[in-house]
Amino acid sequence: MIKVLIADDQALVRIGLRVLIETEDDLEVAGEAADGREALELARRLRPDVVLMDIRMPGMDGLAALRGILSDPALSGTRVVMLTTFEIDDYIFTALREGASGFLIKDAEPEELLRAVRVVADGGSLLSPSVTRRVIGEFASRRTPVVPHGRLGELTRREREIVGLVGEGLSNDEIAARLMVSPATVRTHVGRAMTKLDARDRARLVVIAYRSGLVR
Repeated sequence: MIKVLIADDQALVRIGLRVLIETEDDLEVAGEAADGREALELARRLRPDVVLMDIRMPGMDGLAALRGILSDPALSGTRVVMLTTFEIDDYIFTALREGASGFLIKDAEPEELLRAVRVVADGGSLLSPSVTRRVIGEFASRRTPVVPHGRLGELTRREREIVGLVGEGLSNDEIAARLMVSPATVRTHVGRAMTKLDARDRARLVVIAYRSGLVR
């Protein structure tokens, strides 16, 4: 059973998410929070698998709560999916840099949100389809200095290549087709790269790829 914590300052949003999640046999709502401080307190007490976290909340916002969760060793197994009513601005990039495992627009289809919870709980990462390419394009358009990851030298040539392709937004199957290898081989390389770079999930690899200059 996947335990989900819902954090949103709008009661109607929380109710809607609760009803949606409770229709699924493999998901359960562990708790609800109306602001970031309450979300952090509940996360520490309930140890959810996934937190659905609104970015903009009164008092402590979702980004501050995200930092608190990711900095707590006791919550190393908790993944955070950020929710928002808008699509592209600096909040997305900050959330990804801080270590969010996913980013969804609140008007996403119910099936998409449920899939996000399951993918993230399983160690993957997910962005709304309407956001993914635009996030990558925005990263590419920014003229930020290249700052290679401190452990980049530990990657093999193939691992560096694959991290760069992850940064371009390619799925494992797409990478496999481009490199003419099996998807299983790609998964192995991605997993090893994540371990070496201390990346919690695929979203973090995208950030590392851009900041390290691996995306062509």
